[in-house]
Amino acid sequence: MLRQYMKNLSLLTGLHFYNPHREMHSRNKKAMEFIAKGWSALKEVDRVIDYCELNDRRLIPLLRTAKDNFELALEADNSNTHARYWLSKLHLKYHVPGACKAIGAALLVEAADMGDPDAQYELGCRLRVENDYVQSDQQAFYYLEKAVDQLHPGALYLLGAVYLTGDCVKKDVASALWCFHRAAEKGHAGAAVAYGSLLLRGAQVPESVMKFNLKRGSSAKKVKNAESYVINPVEMAKEQFQVAARAGCDLGLKWLQRLEEEEKHLLAESSSKDLSQT
Repeated sequence: MLRQYMKNLSLLTGLHFYNPHREMHSRNKKAMEFIAKGWSALKEVDRVIDYCELNDRRLIPLLRTAKDNFELALEADNSNTHARYWLSKLHLKYHVPGACKAIGAALLVEAADMGDPDAQYELGCRLRVENDYVQSDQQAFYYLEKAVDQLHPGALYLLGAVYLTGDCVKKDVASALWCFHRAAEKGHAGAAVAYGSLLLRGAQVPESVMKFNLKRGSSAKKVKNAESYVINPVEMAKEQFQVAARAGCDLGLKWLQRLEEEEKHLLAESSSKDLSQT
């Protein structure tokens, strides 16, 4: 009887210490380790691929390493959307041994439907440009909006461009500015340049962005109360071009130089006027 009691106690103890969340965390951690190895190999491919042929044999070991690790990540955790997304990129973009466009497309759709923002953005872009004979604009817009909901900078920039041109949707400059603003906040160079240039052209900053800038104390001066303030569009534009310049965008640097030259020109004119009056 004592033996049976001890047996039951050991079973209960085992059940007590079993934690499904811990097991899930362990699988996810292992998957992320594989993804990191695969991504590191793929990064090396991207570093040298511009200087050789796409199917250069020297790239094959790196591509195989990436593919093997992304597949191992899915084996470790089949619900991992990052592994699906990166494996889809291998099949769709790179000359990896055993690459299959159909498999890549299926993996991309799965990752997007499972909520991966990078996959949603990529799928939205592909639906817009790769289906000339299929009415896929609405589907593309659907996935782009999903990525925007997760503040994906590329999706924000693209959606801003859609609103700015009125492509597939009603033209809405305020919504375009909001998208460019949020993308620029995440360091997107193209969005920062677009946002800055629109400000210089006299585009009215949306109220939501103005309030956000007021909270940050950026390019905004309080007037009378918190609900009344003015914004210097030139200073705001300069900030955006600085974001682009920090991201390595030559266009951002050119805009900054242009503003600097314009400021010097205005200063020189002002000085000459003062001298003529005295």
